Amino acid sequence: MSIEYVATCLFGLEGLLGEEIDKLGYKRTETMDGRISFIGDEYAVSVLNINLRFAERVYIKIGEFEALTFDELFEETKKLPWEEWIGKQDSFPVRGHSIKSALFSIPDCQRIIKKSIASRLGKIYDTGWFEETGVKYQIDFFLFKNRCTLMIDTSGTPLHKRGYRIKSNDAPIRETLAAALAKLARPREDVLFWDPFCGSGTIAIEATMMMLDYAPGLKRRFCAEDFPRFPKEQWERAREEARSRIKIDSSFLAYASDIDEECVKLTMENAQNAGVSKNIKAFKMDALEITTQGKRGTVVCNPPYGERLSSIKEAEKLYKKMGEHFKTLDKWQIYVITSHEEFGKLYGRKPDKVRKLYNGMLPCYYYQFFKNNKA
Repeated sequence: MSIEYVATCLFGLEGLLGEEIDKLGYKRTETMDGRISFIGDEYAVSVLNINLRFAERVYIKIGEFEALTFDELFEETKKLPWEEWIGKQDSFPVRGHSIKSALFSIPDCQRIIKKSIASRLGKIYDTGWFEETGVKYQIDFFLFKNRCTLMIDTSGTPLHKRGYRIKSNDAPIRETLAAALAKLARPREDVLFWDPFCGSGTIAIEATMMMLDYAPGLKRRFCAEDFPRFPKEQWERAREEARSRIKIDSSFLAYASDIDEECVKLTMENAQNAGVSKNIKAFKMDALEITTQGKRGTVVCNPPYGERLSSIKEAEKLYKKMGEHFKTLDKWQIYVITSHEEFGKLYGRKPDKVRKLYNGMLPCYYYQFFKNNKA
């Protein structure tokens, strides 16, 4: 049976997420800021949650309609086939967002949608009371320009939480964004990948998982595993298929260095948890002392922004020093993400490309220097 799914992502990652969905063989129906809709079968829910690197959550779309009033919201919600998913004992909490819509009160929308679903299910199951002690079906609504989309979350914990980062430093980058930074830097087996501000090692770990074709969700659980409609066998099959693709003999190597010894230890702990420690070398080193070691290489890093770590002035001094030192890295390609709009000027070189991304809700810029480093 065909199901319409919605995968959400950080702003700026829609292109990468769309490519992933295409590669998995599913047909896209709509793309907008932060989310992509597409068609798949019931098995897709397992494949998507286990394999998507750039998605935050995967939803089942139950319906979509215009709603300018609470009456319309109630009546249109009630028309949808909730009984196809939610049983008599199951729970169905509601949460959501409203942007540029007449119905802007989130608590009121939650209340109306909950009441409407209960009204329909009450007639179906001939009851006026729901214990909600069974399977949890998290209902999410998204109101955008008065159009309401109603969905059921299949991921549970957001997909960027892979499960390997039990501990992190003070300003960790989200795993999905780290994966995007690595992907855009075009990692290769014969080119050294180096993050000289490794923090908790997320960028190096995500790059390595990508190069080993190690599915990001292989070691974690998803809320849809509790849904009776999706048998346990299909989750086991999807995991086995993902495990069979891992490239255990890959020669890819990632360096993860930091001036803080604790970050180095944390990186190795996380790399071991992720199952990719054999392809990562973590060590203490000042980013302003790294050398090519006679190798071809790519630097991908997330230096302090001056937002939570250090001050803006200190960050700007660091950016200038980075530009001076990274000139010595011969023809290495350099990729830097920061929230500073003038990084290129401080670095002392015009970037070959700048891409706007978001680190959580913080707008950032991904500065890419991939032509001759001495230019």
